[in-house]
Amino acid sequence: MKGIFIALEGPDGSGKSTIMELIIQYFNEQNIDFISTREPGGTAIGEEIRHIILDKKNKNMAAETEALLYAASRGQHVHEKILPALEAGKIVLSERFILSSLAYQGVGRGLGIEEVRMINDFAIKGLRPDLTLFFHVDPILTLERKVSEEEGDRLEKEGSSFHKRVYSGYMELLDTYSDNLQIIDASKSIEEVFSQSIVYIENIIKKREEIL
Repeated sequence: MKGIFIALEGPDGSGKSTIMELIIQYFNEQNIDFISTREPGGTAIGEEIRHIILDKKNKNMAAETEALLYAASRGQHVHEKILPALEAGKIVLSERFILSSLAYQGVGRGLGIEEVRMINDFAIKGLRPDLTLFFHVDPILTLERKVSEEEGDRLEKEGSSFHKRVYSGYMELLDTYSDNLQIIDASKSIEEVFSQSIVYIENIIKKREEIL
């Protein structure tokens, strides 16, 4: 049985981590065979790269370096963790994947969507999620709350103009990369957002079972 790859995407502060935890709890209750992971990171090597990317001390990091580091982490993630789990028939639940790089580095950093896509295609060998849940919410207020409650990492502290560009990038990408993508209104209650997420997840699990 081929596994199912599910990615959670959206601006910083959109509630991905909270919904991720609820989906993990749901999978455990349903005895679903899955792994949960995140980007950047997901592997020992990836987590070291994550630290470099998000460390506030690295203020002089070039945009190109940042994009290549994300792609390097993703390449290791796919090779070491995601593909083996999918080949074993597991569901892979990942907080962020390539859509984030296209929005953050492609648009937010101004490197170009196609340029960032090409270096990622090299890293991930064409792998795409079977389902992407995009949590749609204006990122500015949620980001300000997140940064005030916590200290915030290097990207979270980039300021509202950067995150507005990222948000605009996401809006552009939602049309271009609409295959297997579902948009969820993340301004609703946690319960509503979670329930909608589960509907989409159950649908793709059911479709995969029907095919098999």
